[in-house]
Amino acid sequence: MIRVKKFGVIQTAKVVAIIYVIVSFVIVMPFALIGSMLSEEFFPEFVDMGAAALLMIPIMYGIIGFIFTAIGCVVYNLIASFTGGIEIEMETATD
Repeated sequence: MIRVKKFGVIQTAKVVAIIYVIVSFVIVMPFALIGSMLSEEFFPEFVDMGAAALLMIPIMYGIIGFIFTAIGCVVYNLIASFTGGIEIEMETATD
């Protein structure tokens, strides 16, 4: 068994934040394209806000992901100091 005793808070939060930005951009992009096509026809006054939202949503998602991942790592590290951490059983792959 391998035991995860501690997470590096900042490094883990950075990695998760970047993953959140990439994933949210992939998810937001189709909705933004559909929304921009609809907004030009029905809400022309909101067309300029579409590009800003397209950039801001993934960035905000990444920032929030960073903050909550950092909090989660600190909480895990605190709990793991009392309990010893999560145990993981691993084996070497034989291909």
